[in-house]
Amino acid sequence: MKSNPSKRYKKLLETSSKGKTEIIDEVIKKVKKNCTSKFDESIDISCLLNLKHKKEEIILRTLVNLPNGNGKKIRVAVLCEESKTKEAKDSGAEIAGFDNLVKDITDGKINFDKLIATPAAMPKMGKLGKILGPKGLMPNPKFGTVTNDIKSAVKAIKNGQIEIKNDKDGNISASIGKKSFPDIKLKENYDAFMKTLLKEKPTKIKGNFILSAYLTSTMGISYRLKL
Repeated sequence: MKSNPSKRYKKLLETSSKGKTEIIDEVIKKVKKNCTSKFDESIDISCLLNLKHKKEEIILRTLVNLPNGNGKKIRVAVLCEESKTKEAKDSGAEIAGFDNLVKDITDGKINFDKLIATPAAMPKMGKLGKILGPKGLMPNPKFGTVTNDIKSAVKAIKNGQIEIKNDKDGNISASIGKKSFPDIKLKENYDAFMKTLLKEKPTKIKGNFILSAYLTSTMGISYRLKL
């Protein structure tokens, strides 16, 4: 059953560029102008990547450090020895523990957005993998979430470090801020996101890596960016 677009959405469509590419500075202004809902909408970027190499499908998964964060409050949990729970809490983690945290996760009580684990706590991960894996919450040394440097790991996540991964069609997306952000901060986050993507271009891929990019808001329409 098709739903009829609201009057607000129909009005936004009138501002559409209809496939025309525009520079990021102008698109940020248009996207923010279209944020007419009552809450602080997220500003989101979506890119289509060239990740096909012969018959091989390449997976890109990496970290982006947004210099201004993305405006989302991230609840961090740390699975660590009891002797380190105070350090974790002092570092800004909302939850820290060992056996008690394992029990909560096993019982389905997942009240966090990111999980950090110390190397000594990793043996506990064996039975938690089936729960955390599908939710994308498994700690990974490659992404700095398996570490003894709890303070730095928590700080990085709280300061705007996000993890990105493409889907099966080569699309990759992320929130780079909020409507309330100044334009310059959104531009800085956009630049950090794009530079990270280009840096991660697989050596196997020839030609253009980022095929297209769009910027939109939670309740708005998308605009195609000039790359």
